[in-house]
Amino acid sequence: MNRNENYIGVFDSGVGGISVLRQLKKLMPNERFLYYGDSANAPYGCRSTAEVQALTLASVEKMMEYGLKALVIACNTATSAAIRALREKYPGFIIVGIEPALKPAVDQFPTGKIGVMATDVTLREAKFNTLLARCGAAAEIVKIPAPGLVELVETGKADSEEMVTALQSILVPYQGELDALVLGCTHYPLALGAIRRVLGPRIVLLDGGEGTARETRRRLAEAELLFAGPGEIIWKNSAENEEILQLCKALLEQ
Repeated sequence: MNRNENYIGVFDSGVGGISVLRQLKKLMPNERFLYYGDSANAPYGCRSTAEVQALTLASVEKMMEYGLKALVIACNTATSAAIRALREKYPGFIIVGIEPALKPAVDQFPTGKIGVMATDVTLREAKFNTLLARCGAAAEIVKIPAPGLVELVETGKADSEEMVTALQSILVPYQGELDALVLGCTHYPLALGAIRRVLGPRIVLLDGGEGTARETRRRLAEAELLFAGPGEIIWKNSAENEEILQLCKALLEQ
């Protein structure tokens, strides 16, 4: 197998990165993907930075055994905590992270009010606050921590009444106030229907998955590593149970 045929590794703390895998597959339908979720240790958003970094590095080490040509960290929390360490450990390797789609939101609403809903780790890390400073214009940016949502997505309740109730407790104070809501965790786009039920159809929702997919394709094309097919997805998860793998496949197709 030549290197073009190797897998694009897609890593997430659980099933959330499937929202990014959707975009990658849409843009590169002929590629071979290895999706690895660390559901046994999810959620990452309430852990310390050191814990998230250690878990991410350990998972990526396992993924590398399958033969990767690129790695996508499809998890905002893991990107914030571990991408620098990954790039130091694997110098010269194509590693693409994800960040909240704050810049597109500010570009669209330069003087508006923009919410960024994310995990505690993402919101407190220097990477996000650097992004905030870089985008900081006349727009009002509101940080919105969202505990409990990841766990609901991980248990197949992304569009449940429980999810709606959890979202109401987080988002009702912002109803009618926000021009846009940035979904700063890759689990959240999987709950898009429930978010719309709480905030209504008019608010603009943005996430970083499409931008991450475009950057991955650009990097692969630049390195002449694009693959002409046939496409494939291999599913791996630290939880090692069939239910989580079936959930992954169902979320990809929904």
